[in-house]
Amino acid sequence: MDKVTAIVLAAGRGSRMKSDIQKQFMLLGDYPVVYYSLRTFNESDVDDIILVTGEHDIEYCKQEIVGKYKISKVSKVIAGGKERYDSVRCALLAAKDSKYVIIHDGARPFVTKEMIDSSIANVKKYGACTIAVPVKDTIKIVDEDNFGIDTPDRKYVYQIQTPQSFDKELLLSCYKKLNELSETNITDDTMLVEMLSGTKTKILEGAYTNIKITTPEDIKIAKIFLKNVLT
Repeated sequence: MDKVTAIVLAAGRGSRMKSDIQKQFMLLGDYPVVYYSLRTFNESDVDDIILVTGEHDIEYCKQEIVGKYKISKVSKVIAGGKERYDSVRCALLAAKDSKYVIIHDGARPFVTKEMIDSSIANVKKYGACTIAVPVKDTIKIVDEDNFGIDTPDRKYVYQIQTPQSFDKELLLSCYKKLNELSETNITDDTMLVEMLSGTKTKILEGAYTNIKITTPEDIKIAKIFLKNVLT
């Protein structure tokens, strides 16, 4: 049976949150933000979870999150890197016997089991897929002087979320090619795979509640969602 590993990224410093506490460890209701997605993955059909955090936060995560809340599927807690893609690379190398990986931002607490189930089914079929939602607003493409030059048809424009799921060897091969690039303006793993392998990413239905907590305003919104999404 092909092993499916969830990689939960919780190594960000969260400078935009304007808090001494990293956003993934801030309390949302009665639990740290990262707890919610870990719980959902723990109750899903993934085989194991690799939690990626800061080097100085490893013991905290092991004791105060994984141990305290009995997240039994966490097989490893590892240190990430300077940038997001460095953290993903570390996790891929740690997922030695996994066939597929499902990468999720630990600051997105409202991932659902349905999203995870869909990701597992579609990554096995297509090799690359991501959760996303249609944009609500008109999108304008601008030039370097901030003059509008194009307005793409909204029905073809999606806001990308996580989880993002891949055949592990496909993604790992793209990360190896990444070392050869002079510029690393890669904002997510779907972009990396599309750019360096030519593989198309299947877009899967997400939810507007699947927000990434980045700013103080996001915490306020998340508290509202918490009452309606996870209860």
